[in-house]
Amino acid sequence: MAGAVAFAVLSVSDMGLAASAGSVTKPNVLFILADDMRPDCIGALGNPNIKTPNLDKLVDRGMTFTRTYVMGANAGAVCTPSRTMILSGLSVFNFGNGGFIGKRVVGKSSVLWAKAMSAGGYETFHLGKQGNSYPQGMEAFDTCLYTEENHLVASEKTADRVIEFLKNRKQDKPFFAYVAPPVPHDPRICPKEFMSMYDPAKIPLPKSFMPVHPFDNGDMTVRDETLAPWPRTEEVVKRHLADDYACITCFDHHIGRIVETLKSLGQFDNTIIVFAGDNGLSLGDHGLMGKQNLYEFGGMHVPFILAGPGIPKGRSNAFAYLFDVYPTVCELTGTPVPKEVESKSLVPVITGKASKVRDCAFTAYRSCQRAVRNEQWKVIRYPLVDRTQLFDLAKDPYEMNDLAGKPEQAEKVKEMMALLAQQQKLYGDVVPLTVSVPTPAAWTPPERGVGKGAGKQKRKVKQ
Repeated sequence: MAGAVAFAVLSVSDMGLAASAGSVTKPNVLFILADDMRPDCIGALGNPNIKTPNLDKLVDRGMTFTRTYVMGANAGAVCTPSRTMILSGLSVFNFGNGGFIGKRVVGKSSVLWAKAMSAGGYETFHLGKQGNSYPQGMEAFDTCLYTEENHLVASEKTADRVIEFLKNRKQDKPFFAYVAPPVPHDPRICPKEFMSMYDPAKIPLPKSFMPVHPFDNGDMTVRDETLAPWPRTEEVVKRHLADDYACITCFDHHIGRIVETLKSLGQFDNTIIVFAGDNGLSLGDHGLMGKQNLYEFGGMHVPFILAGPGIPKGRSNAFAYLFDVYPTVCELTGTPVPKEVESKSLVPVITGKASKVRDCAFTAYRSCQRAVRNEQWKVIRYPLVDRTQLFDLAKDPYEMNDLAGKPEQAEKVKEMMALLAQQQKLYGDVVPLTVSVPTPAAWTPPERGVGKGAGKQKRKVKQ
């Protein structure tokens, strides 16, 4: 292993230096971003119930960061702030709503990831969903196209268009392709050949399945939560999981078509392929269905894999934020990173020069939830209802046993709350961890079967 890491160090360093000097061709970059992708939905990462042969191959030849998180969201559509962070390199607390009106950067397009890659000698290509994204960041690409919105054929049509780009481009420059279709996001439909692969009765429930979340987390009836009635039932949750798995398998199949095209064009060995999810998702975990929460198997924990020249095979439990992809790809390709970028390159971890680039992961959702975790402990704070949770992740990775009320853990709660406050200060988060008049934490769900989202999802599944 030591030899492999040493080789990687030389490969990345030499590649960047030589590329910047113009003596070798820079590697291509293909960044594939899934829409609503749990970190436990890839076969090679430990899920025996899902079929993802092409993503499995990516895992087997590349580096997987198993503790990657979206830093947070200031809106229920978590994908919007997530994609804004990715494309701008700015944290959720420092970008503006729809543009650079945050306190760090005002009106500077040069900080955009597409602009940085273009300045580094890349042809830039965007193909992604148009809604709930970041228009300025997408329109900064040389070519900005939008994906098919019909989820039934979105994976296929996206792959068709990427393949067309790869075959017809001039090839006078390396390419940076950002591919972000609206899958496996609900309505979670795909061709029958994939849907028929999964029998809901045979899909295991999440380990943290609950019929109802035990208290008000601050956004209990947001759109995603109406996709299934309350209380959640095993039958409904298994149906959602089966449909989600089918859409991921369909997406995986078409990713394989793109990879085969790279091979046929002789570009595979010189292409860095990155796969990630724009946010996580609860599908019955803790009684929740959406991504508007801070549990480990909830809204902010995502898959993140890199493979290609200079990247060794392995897995890292170093804490990463999803928007670290921007400076990481820049460093791997010898591309200068704008000084305004707040995220960190993970290349020191990839090359074996460091075991980590940060000591903890801080996550946030609107003004109602804050969390921080280190190697063992995690605290989640709900200031609007004056509720705190403490989990020992080493013993309880699925967050089933809240220790916050245990007298013997009072000092640990105090310690983790201090860390949370420190992280807020570091990133400029001004949301208070206590409020003067908290609302009651008790929550009663709407009657079973209500909610436009639940009906919409049911009709779509039947197609």
